[in-house]
Amino acid sequence: MRVQVIIAVLASAVAGGVWMLQGQDPAVTSGAEGLDIAEGEALYAEACAACHGAQLEGQPDWRTRGTDGRLPAPPHDETGHTWHHSDSLLFNYTKLGGKALMAQQGMEFDSGMPGFGDSLTDQQIRNVLGYIRSTWPEHVKEAQKARTNAENGEN
Repeated sequence: MRVQVIIAVLASAVAGGVWMLQGQDPAVTSGAEGLDIAEGEALYAEACAACHGAQLEGQPDWRTRGTDGRLPAPPHDETGHTWHHSDSLLFNYTKLGGKALMAQQGMEFDSGMPGFGDSLTDQQIRNVLGYIRSTWPEHVKEAQKARTNAENGEN
């Protein structure tokens, strides 16, 4: 039993080292969720980039409402506000879409964000969000993680 524990610890250390050498953050790419960052990047390009930009840059003037009352799609890089939200909010917003999520909250508001729950699995949505998170600088990842932890009652 003791040998198995030692082997498991060594295997985890080696796996973490391999991810670090590849330039990936092991906490994001191989966390408890089993994220597939490469799939997330591909799905982002397919389902999200048309509005949020190929480089996560968002649409021009994303802070200014259009004539329809909607704000353009915001950036998902560190210059936007995506990282200001918890993991669960980002997941639900992506899965349900802005209008449906707001309706669940008792508000009538259509942000223009469609729901992807019918076209992406929950794991695929997590992979997309994991990809987005993987592009952020460390201080932004830490701030977003703190928001998620606070929502979950963790320190």
